[in-house]
Amino acid sequence: MGLWYLLQPNRSRTASPSFLVPPAAPPSCRWIGFRLQQRSRTRTSAAALLKPSQFGTPVRTGRREGMVADSMNAAGSAGRRWSPFRSIKVFVLCHSLLQLAQLLVSGYMKSSISTIERRYGLSSQKSGILAAFNEVGNTVLIVFVSFFGSRVHRPRYIGGGALLACLASLLMAVPHFLSGEYTYTDKITTSSGNKSGLCFSSLPSNQTCQKEDSDTQWAVYPLLLLGQLLLGIGAVPIQPFGISYIDDYASRRNSPLYLGILLAMTSIGPAIGFVTGSFLLRFYVDFDKLSRDEIKLDQKDLRWVGAWWLGFLVASSFLFLTALPYLFFPREMPKENGADDQESGTDIVPPPKTDPMRDLTLLQFLKSFPRIALRTLSGPIYLLVVLALVNMAALVSGLGTFMPKFIEKQFSQTIPFSNMMIGGIGMPLAVLGVVLGGALMRRFNMSVGGASKLCTVAILLCLISALPMLFIGCSTQKVAEVYPVRYSSPQCRADCGCRPDAFNPICGSNNEEYRSPCHAGCLAKDMDASNKPTNFTDCRCISNGSGSARPGTCGSGCSHLLLPFIVLMGITSFIISFTQTPSYVMVLRTVPPEDKSFAVGVQYMLFRVLAFLPGPVLYGSVIDTTCILWGEKCGQKTSCLYYNLDNFRQRFLGLMVVFVCGALLCFLLTMVVLRRRGGASQLPPGTKARYEMVGEQKTPEKEQASLKT
Repeated sequence: MGLWYLLQPNRSRTASPSFLVPPAAPPSCRWIGFRLQQRSRTRTSAAALLKPSQFGTPVRTGRREGMVADSMNAAGSAGRRWSPFRSIKVFVLCHSLLQLAQLLVSGYMKSSISTIERRYGLSSQKSGILAAFNEVGNTVLIVFVSFFGSRVHRPRYIGGGALLACLASLLMAVPHFLSGEYTYTDKITTSSGNKSGLCFSSLPSNQTCQKEDSDTQWAVYPLLLLGQLLLGIGAVPIQPFGISYIDDYASRRNSPLYLGILLAMTSIGPAIGFVTGSFLLRFYVDFDKLSRDEIKLDQKDLRWVGAWWLGFLVASSFLFLTALPYLFFPREMPKENGADDQESGTDIVPPPKTDPMRDLTLLQFLKSFPRIALRTLSGPIYLLVVLALVNMAALVSGLGTFMPKFIEKQFSQTIPFSNMMIGGIGMPLAVLGVVLGGALMRRFNMSVGGASKLCTVAILLCLISALPMLFIGCSTQKVAEVYPVRYSSPQCRADCGCRPDAFNPICGSNNEEYRSPCHAGCLAKDMDASNKPTNFTDCRCISNGSGSARPGTCGSGCSHLLLPFIVLMGITSFIISFTQTPSYVMVLRTVPPEDKSFAVGVQYMLFRVLAFLPGPVLYGSVIDTTCILWGEKCGQKTSCLYYNLDNFRQRFLGLMVVFVCGALLCFLLTMVVLRRRGGASQLPPGTKARYEMVGEQKTPEKEQASLKT
């Protein structure tokens, strides 16, 4: 009964059309007609089932044979329906989770970069190199994605890349387990007890140079770089292969929805990474090695280092779980049914071979790539729009890496709080800007000229909102021997013997900050029940020896300016992301149709080479120029202890303004070029869509022949 039920729709679908049914014959001719029909059916039944029609489907002229073929298709279709891995919707769900996990690692890395910098004594330039190093492997290998395309088993390559990213995330956490406990100035590890860190009781300068740290310190930075390199290589096949796979097997009606979901994940993933960092960095870095009573620092202490390694373990587990389903997806999937699709969902339809790259060899591909890249870049509108996007990408890459550090230093906030401001406010507003920018394009049905005007106005507003941020901030607090006047060894502490690498900031009763109690000449300290210092007394350098000091920094005194800065930062983030969708439309609609895939590939390659790779390094180098006191350990320079906050703010945010001005100039030139063309590239009147299409479309055969020559 079940098989009979499954066969009913196929019987009704394969019944002979009315125009094929012969009219009723006279009784005397019916027997002759019946015999002729039987002979014709006998001769043609086998051949008809094998002969394809002009529509690419078998011609079923024999009723019995057609029923058998339909029965086989129905039974095969019924068998395949039980597998969730033959559904494009399941693939979209799995790919959304995988992109979320992969970009979560990227966002978490940026949220913990300043913590890693403090833990291992890195400069901001080295931190920028570390943050950008995942783009190295990605940039080198992304060229071959266009070539391999549908030649490989894309789901398995995606799963393999995800597993490699999982391994890379694990490798990023390895330095924590190779290193010893985190050591900092005045950590009570000796019999000096309550006298540690005070005047006359300082330890020798080589006391902090533990052999365990010296043996592993040299390997930490290369391990982190290797982890970032593998993370970039693992990410190469994930997005391009996933998007092309969905585009091949999703219905034309649902494909934009699926791709929109993936685009949303590219923004949500880093935001979740920052929020995750905000939560996990509240735990002490060595909470797995020390008891709660042995942890003497709190989050407000400038020496605090959070559990930066924990997030990489969590992200690695997430990547592993999201990679497993890709081992079960088929190379080719049934085409999804849609209201506008004529294909049957029961037949496996391979990707249509309309891409001229499909039949090229690797050597032919490599030879043709520079020529097509130059041809694509020769379009003035495409080149200007891509350069504008490069400016904005460099801006975002630098701000995303170092903005938490800027908020921490400028407004005297903790690292977890700074990460929450980025992941909880800045990035969600950016996602909202992307969505509204696309909605505005659709609502007003903008042309490329309209899109260029929209981008120009948005960037101009972004510049207006960014300029006031240069003036929201305060100068560096007064730090004895450091700022505003640099001097050393005052007479009040000349005989204290303070270590040159000592860093345990205290705020004196005279509202002046000192690098350590020893640098203030303090002779005693008060302790609470948990053996933590609460006050330093008898400080010879404060109020002529009668002053005292409290633990911690005095701060910049700019905490009241944090709210207006966050508001302007959110507005700027929203406005600059508003231009993303119109810019992508301009890129896609101003290149020849046969070059669209290459145009997008060249665009992302320029992003990596000109923005994502140098951006964080440039920002880190600029930040290093504002340092006024470098840390020191074992005779080697470590991370910066104090910055000139005025220079930090002006150079850090000034670089942002420079990139915004560069994007504005490119969009203004785009408007000039479009105006000179005088609407020559507009679509004919009466056309519903108003996006321009330039260039004459070539047939795949002509394009393939031109590539092979």
